[in-house]
Amino acid sequence: MTLFLQELKMNRKQFLAWTICIGICCFGCILLFGGVKETMEEMGEVYAQMGAFATALSLDRMNSGTMEGFYATEVSLIFAVGGAMFAAMLGICMLAKEEEGHTAEFLYTLPLGRTDIVAWKYAAMTALILLFNGVCICWELLGFACVGERAPLKEFWLFHGAQLLMQLEIGSLSFLASAFCRKKQVGAALGFVILLYGMDLMCRIVPDIENLKYVTPYYFSNAADIFINGNLDGKMVGISVAVTVLCGGGAAIFYNGKDF
Repeated sequence: MTLFLQELKMNRKQFLAWTICIGICCFGCILLFGGVKETMEEMGEVYAQMGAFATALSLDRMNSGTMEGFYATEVSLIFAVGGAMFAAMLGICMLAKEEEGHTAEFLYTLPLGRTDIVAWKYAAMTALILLFNGVCICWELLGFACVGERAPLKEFWLFHGAQLLMQLEIGSLSFLASAFCRKKQVGAALGFVILLYGMDLMCRIVPDIENLKYVTPYYFSNAADIFINGNLDGKMVGISVAVTVLCGGGAAIFYNGKDF
């Protein structure tokens, strides 16, 4: 538990920075809707005729002149990309920072096995992701209350549930990579997030690479799909859960046999 609390303390500034930035951006965009509502209604028809660009961002399927459509196509994008970047940064630093900062020599003198260390660090990462989502949701709900609008509750919570699962998957993949790395590869982790987002856009546009949707968690957690269909793809959710569990277990197995 001491290691868990220490990780929360060490990551508090990063947590506060990302939570404030993403939360306020989502809050501000929701407030912005009241002033651009009429303009967005006029732009809806233009967006729908923008071909591949509209298809990639679901602008041809959602009316951005409504709160539901505006949230699904505009606000959700900020949260999806920002949240995934936060999770990736947490995961990639958790284990690698011990070797980079030469603190491993001290850490492994404590009466803790390597499995315990990995487990407490993974638990800290999970807790920070959960807290990040909780605070950002509060910012969004405050925004809805201020403008007197609201998105459908069922779809709203389904979206955030999918986002939480996506962030845990990306965080776990980065956590696994951290077990292999001797230095924090923050740039690579952020680039990985952008790559996954790009894969989601491309597989929606190009039919020949549609199967990429099984690779990128952005596909099943897409807000427009959730708001239109009212549910999640069970198969893709299952894949995401499996990847998350395997990455967490894989990190513990590799770290136990790692030569420092």
